[in-house]
This record gives sequence, structure tokens and C-alpha cells, in this order.
Amino acid sequence: MQMKARAMTGCERSGAGPSALIKRAPAETVRSKEAAGGALKRHRDARHLRHATMIRSACVSFFVVLFLSLASVLFYQTQILESKKPYMREGLSKEASALHQACQALAQGTSEAFPEQPLAVLSAGPRCEDYVALNHYVTKPLSPEEAEFRLAYIFTLHKDFDMFERLFRAIYQPQNIYCVHVDEKSSDEFKEAIQKLVNCFPSAFLSSKTEPVVYGGISRLLADVHCMRDLVDHKWDYVINLCGQDFPLMTNLEIIRHLKTFQGKNLTPGILPPEHAVPRTKFVHREHLEMEKSYVMRTTSLKPPPPHNITIYFGSAYYALTHDFVRFVLEDQRAIDLLEWSKDTYSPDEHYWVTLNRMPGESAAQFIYL
Repeated sequence: MQMKARAMTGCERSGAGPSALIKRAPAETVRSKEAAGGALKRHRDARHLRHATMIRSACVSFFVVLFLSLASVLFYQTQILESKKPYMREGLSKEASALHQACQALAQGTSEAFPEQPLAVLSAGPRCEDYVALNHYVTKPLSPEEAEFRLAYIFTLHKDFDMFERLFRAIYQPQNIYCVHVDEKSSDEFKEAIQKLVNCFPSAFLSSKTEPVVYGGISRLLADVHCMRDLVDHKWDYVINLCGQDFPLMTNLEIIRHLKTFQGKNLTPGILPPEHAVPRTKFVHREHLEMEKSYVMRTTSLKPPPPHNITIYFGSAYYALTHDFVRFVLEDQRAIDLLEWSKDTYSPDEHYWVTLNRMPGESAAQFIYL
């Protein structure tokens, strides 16, 4: 009995008895359930990971397809534009081209000089419309005030097409009118470029008569007179003369508002000839045209006094003249005779306009600006 009791006691102490088995059974069950729960969690995590991977792959594929589609469309459109407009790079103004190069240089951190560019010669035909759009020309009046008050411009050119192109683009307004006189001595390439440019604008044209212009000679004055004859039958309020190296500091609207303040009078400032200018009209001068150089030479012959006892004034060759005054210049006998008398003077454009503008008399007094 004692041995049996000890055996039983030993069994109990060793934990092999029924009571011990009953107590450990719940712990085993928990561990079994935990193992099963962990396996289920790992299975769910793996499934979520597969789903997330599939979603990411689908998104990446979608954006790759979208990018390739857009790139294909862009490439296709670029090819169409290149095939239809091979002149685009040539048609862009030098200003736009120079700006593009400047931006590239700034992006690359360089400041190297830009290479010399050829003339932006336009192709003939319907490409003018694209040239106007690409270079952002104004195609309609910007205000009712500008539409009603029209300007005429006279250009006397002999070189630098790209500079004139910038000037023309800066002042062009479709309601205004533009006469361009190209020096007969200019290169054929320059003349062709100017002709193609003005052909793109219905309100611009070349002078019907041209001169081989000599600096300081009568030919410079005649260039303006030829354009005036071409302009006089058109509708405009003031005419302004420019050379190819000018550039505006005011907008078209600012210019016309400034001109309106003169209430129909001319802008031809001048004075009685200073001492250094007296020989210009005192002695006979001759133009000389040579292959290497053209110039005006003073002779020792004295000129007769001006016709109609006109007092000669001296001033600027550049002006803003009314339409009525231009008609007076072309039709009044005193103006015609003064032009003839001025043909052998030096730089007659610096005395002709201001002298006519200061002539006394009923027919000229309305034009006087002091």
C-alpha cells in the first residue's frame, strides 16, 4: 500500500497523473490555435502583398502605356509639322531665334557669343500666313482709337535685313501703311528678302521708284519724296520716316496720342542755319557714285539764291508730317522749285522739310509748327 501510494504520489509529482494531464491540455490547445492563427495571418499577408503587387504593376503599366501613347501622338504631330513646314526654322524672326539661343545658353550656364545667322528669306505662297503667326505679328487694330487714327511710314533701307525685320515687326499695325525704299546699290539677296517680307502684308509695299542713295546727297531726299507720291492717295493722318537702324520707344497708341497733341501741325523742328551749315546751301555739291565708295563733294561754284525768296532753315531730316502737308509738298509750285534748287546742295533733307514748314503764306501757314 505504501509503495502504491508512493507510486501514485510519484506519478503525481512527475506530472504524469490524470490531474496533471487535465491541467496541461488547455495550454496545448492554445498553442495549437496560435499556430493555426499565425499561419492564417501569414496567408492573408501574402495574399494582400500579391494584390498590392498586382495593383502597382497595373498602375505602372497604365502610365507607361499612357506616356508612350502621348509620345507617339506628339512625335506624329511633329513629323506632320516638319513635313508640311520645312521652312519654320528659317521663317522665325531673328528675334525669336536669338531668344531661343539665349534661353539655351542660360540653361547650360554658358555665355558664349551667338553665331551669325543668314537672312530670314521667306518662301513664296501661302506660307506668309504661318510666318505672321509664328512671329506674333499684330493682325487687327488693338483699340478703336488706333483703328481710326492711321499712320504711314517711310523706310529707307540699304542693309541689315534682320534689324529691319525687328523694326517692322515692332511697329506693324494692319490699319497703318508702309512704303519701303531699298537702295539701288543694295545686294540682290537683301532686295529679295525685303520683297518677300512686304509681300506678306497687304498694307506694305516697295517704293515704285528707287534711287542709288548717297549719304548727304539729293538721292536721300528723293527716296522720301518717291514714297510720298506712292502714299498720298491712301488714307492716313501722319507720315513718319525711318531708316533701317531705328527702333520705336513707344507703342502705336502712345505715338498717335502724342501726335494728337499737335492738333494737325507738323513735327519738323529747326533753326536758322548755324555757321557750320551755311556752306551746305552756299556752294554747289555733286554726288559721286563709285564701286568702292559713294560720296558728295563740294565745289567752288556758288549757288544762286533760293527760289521765291525763300528763307532756308536747318533742322532734322526726320519728321512727322500731316497728309495735307504732304500734298502741299508734292503739288505746290514753291515746294517743287525748292526741291529742284536743293538737288546740288549738301544733305538737303536737313533743310527741305523744315524750310517748307516755316514758309509764310496762307497756303502754308496752317502747317507751321514752332
